[in-house]
Amino acid sequence: MADGAKSDHPGVQAQLDRLEMLSPGRDILGLDRIREVLRRLDNPQDKLPPVFHVAGTNGKGSTCAFLRAAIEAEGLKAHVYTSPHLVRFNERIRLAGKLIEDDYLAKLLARVLDSSVDINPSFFEATTAVALLAFAETPADACILEVGLGGRLDATNIVPRPAATGIAELGIDHEAFLLSPEEGTPADPMIRIAWEKAGIAKKNVSLLTQKYAADMLHAIADHAADIGAQHFPRGEEWDAAIYEGQLHYKDATGKLNLPLPSLVGGHQADNAALAIAMLRHQDTVTISDAALKAAMGWAQWPGRMHFLIAGSLTHLLPGDAEVWVDGGHNVSAGLALAKHFADYAAGSIDLVIGMLSNKDAAAIITPLHEKLASVTVIPVPGHDSHTIADYPAADAPMTAAADISTALRALTLGPGKTVLIAGSLYLAGEILKLNEQVPD
Repeated sequence: MADGAKSDHPGVQAQLDRLEMLSPGRDILGLDRIREVLRRLDNPQDKLPPVFHVAGTNGKGSTCAFLRAAIEAEGLKAHVYTSPHLVRFNERIRLAGKLIEDDYLAKLLARVLDSSVDINPSFFEATTAVALLAFAETPADACILEVGLGGRLDATNIVPRPAATGIAELGIDHEAFLLSPEEGTPADPMIRIAWEKAGIAKKNVSLLTQKYAADMLHAIADHAADIGAQHFPRGEEWDAAIYEGQLHYKDATGKLNLPLPSLVGGHQADNAALAIAMLRHQDTVTISDAALKAAMGWAQWPGRMHFLIAGSLTHLLPGDAEVWVDGGHNVSAGLALAKHFADYAAGSIDLVIGMLSNKDAAAIITPLHEKLASVTVIPVPGHDSHTIADYPAADAPMTAAADISTALRALTLGPGKTVLIAGSLYLAGEILKLNEQVPD
């Protein structure tokens, strides 16, 4: 989908308008179109620095953030491609450590669209082509690619031989695209998800995976064996655990004692561990133990358990209120939020929620129900959203508001004064923009 991409730069906006006309709201899986688009651009995917390719339902973006932090802590430069953006389209493409500049982005968008107007690439396919073209033309030491949707048929899977691949936490999401029947694919939803993500594995390339249910792990292991990938599952070939205030990591080459990640949430230690495992199971980019330790504090990933500093939105609440924003929108994200606030917030929390209408309306509220003092339902600007009638009943007052400002002004905060705004990355981006915390 076009993600409502907007830009203050007229040249970029002109190309985004062209792209939206070409592919209005199309999410299309398959590699034929991206392959032809890239062929016309002289196959930039074959001219990249060592690639780290990350799939997963939750945590893949954070894993990419830890990879980038470790590489940069080593004094190296990394390209990074992630999605979606929160505020500016440029956030999707980071060139050698800096967000792509508007003039260059406008030129690359024009090149991609001019060369592929008869192909009608989807929004994500065209964006991926722009990123790969930029990465091929700009020197760097490594390249980090986050899968957009699934893995096997995702446009990023056009890269022929990455340095390492990784799969983060798995769960149900994007059901309309990943769970529709297809001949020769697993019928069970969770096994199908695992199988789709395993599609990023490549022959003779390390595939690092987290712990999953046995049948899901078997699906990944079988696919890896079929294509000749080197599979390193957590709990067997490598592992990590938190104790005594540190993250303890181990694999065949030794052990590491690391600081806990500065990113908020216990689940971030799992994402950090996966990034470490990916870096330690490849031999194209050398990363020291010191850089891995530094990465625990360096990694940043806006919009995910993001604490809002004083700004235009937070000023609508009492000065001692804590306001958090999180873009999680599925059950796994809801469980992670519930765990964090069970451990963190002594009192209850006031939830302001906005979710796209194609998401599970119970995913966030149900795991959090024991902590909720109130629930305020708001729309996600520019997108079809759930209304208050769609959400499950909570053991707390539920109201609706027209927008985030109205919702915050109407809150009567109790002890603890903790507010969580959650349910959509699009909403998270709007919140950061309104509070003047634009990612850079």
